Amino acid sequence: MLAATTGLTASTSGCIRRLRDIVTRNNIKQLSLTITTLPADSDREGIRIANELERIFKTVGIDVSFDVRSGIDFLQTVLYDHDFDVCIGRHPGGTDPDFLYQALHSLYADESGWQNPFGFTNLTVDAFLEKQRRLEGEDRREAVTDALESIATVQPFVPICVPEEHRVVRTDRFDGWGNGHPATRRGYLGLDPAAGVETLRATHTDARPTENLNPLAVGYRGRGTFTELLYDSLATDDPDGDIRPWLAESWEWDGRTADIRLRDGCEFHDGRPLTAADVGFTYRFLRDMSLGSHEVDTPAPRYRGQVEAVETVAIRSPTRLEITVETSPAVGERAFLVPILPAHVWRERATDAMGPGGASLAQGTTKAVVTNNVPPIGSGPYQFTGRTEGDQLTLERFGTHFTLRSDVDLPEPTVDAFTVGITPSSKTAISAVGNDIADVTSSSLESNVVDGIEMSETSRLLESPSWTFYFLGFNARKAPFSNPRFRLVIAQLLDKEWLVENVFHGKARPIATPVTKQWVPESLEWDDGDPETPFLGTDGEVDVDAARSAFETAGFRYDEKGRLRVRQ
Repeated sequence: MLAATTGLTASTSGCIRRLRDIVTRNNIKQLSLTITTLPADSDREGIRIANELERIFKTVGIDVSFDVRSGIDFLQTVLYDHDFDVCIGRHPGGTDPDFLYQALHSLYADESGWQNPFGFTNLTVDAFLEKQRRLEGEDRREAVTDALESIATVQPFVPICVPEEHRVVRTDRFDGWGNGHPATRRGYLGLDPAAGVETLRATHTDARPTENLNPLAVGYRGRGTFTELLYDSLATDDPDGDIRPWLAESWEWDGRTADIRLRDGCEFHDGRPLTAADVGFTYRFLRDMSLGSHEVDTPAPRYRGQVEAVETVAIRSPTRLEITVETSPAVGERAFLVPILPAHVWRERATDAMGPGGASLAQGTTKAVVTNNVPPIGSGPYQFTGRTEGDQLTLERFGTHFTLRSDVDLPEPTVDAFTVGITPSSKTAISAVGNDIADVTSSSLESNVVDGIEMSETSRLLESPSWTFYFLGFNARKAPFSNPRFRLVIAQLLDKEWLVENVFHGKARPIATPVTKQWVPESLEWDDGDPETPFLGTDGEVDVDAARSAFETAGFRYDEKGRLRVRQ
């Protein structure tokens, strides 16, 4: 009896001790966080930002560790698993501020992909993001300003800078570089080859396009350059955000319904006709990759915010359809930018994916997201002909593409073949162009090599605008990162101007809001500092007393050893 009582006493005392820890200060310990980032060979600037943050965080009493992951693992960890504290990366951004609806709306907090990977929830921000979707013209600009100002006051992520984009191109083999942005299909169409030149040769520093060509695979897709060459979309956009017809010959708006006419005689690379039914299938499939076979929708991890704007699709004929949107036409037209998928290929991928031995993978996973999609069957200006994994991707001109028609005034594929060779670094990519092995460095060059590039009579440095940006992301699903006061203080620990000069060698611009220049409101313009979260220090060095005071004002405390304490 005594033994039993002793065991009960010991058990009870343990429960009491744990309860005491909850209601007392015994469980308030030094904040320890992990920075998830890419290695230097994948993102030199990102790892240098992370190293600088480590130094700053330790200076203000935060314990720091690193979780350095390869490109695919990084995206899997952040975008799918949501298993991180803070992360440093490059956000794909967008030419229109509506990308923030997908990036931050609480509707997407538990989804995969670039749909709110931060798990951020804020009803005020939601309302502003929804409002700007419904308006046009100056009314929309004012609503966007309200949204941006609200986002800046809670810092769901910290926008750091927009890097300049530089590429080296050969001018003796092709004219017309820069007529289209080299991160889009237009950068490689309409080029004027020299006599006898039949192949466009790119050198790329990321091997993923040779491993996987699934347009929905977030872990493998960056800007979508090769997706745009392999797949057509109803429309195409310019860096200034203008939407222009592409696969669609035209459209007319009647309120919030667009009457869309497709170009006649279009077909997929396998010879099957492309019709309005494939367009309708695409929007249904991107909204629910299970096509209704699951209890709840299984949205695609890419293009979610764009297809969310579509309310209905009505097929009127093989080349005519009507798309009704829940937004203004200005925002609804951005839904026209998604790749059109052949229904006869992707319909069978709506079934559940199976793991080794036939075991089902995570609930909601369909074949659509796990297939490497090799060979890809699209309808774009180039079609797949082969690959050597990790080494080269080979495409050839799609001879019946509509851009090759005499009555179509759009840039076309002007050479028979397009090869993409993989190289390990910006330096080797530059050498490939200089040694006449490649015509263009299709990947944007690292900032530290740009000033050292020696141009010749046969090459030049091409600078292009960017809408991607570097960011510090918080996992708002857990404390203290869920606390906006905490995030605001962290944002003030970054000297963005110092990072631009010392990490990017001046080849970037610091930002207070993550939209393109034409959308930045006066209140958030960069003027010798961030107007909303000014740096607590000078020349990259944090004022420790000011930082501690800011944390204490935000409700946090330090111990006698100068360690920032949070409840565990």
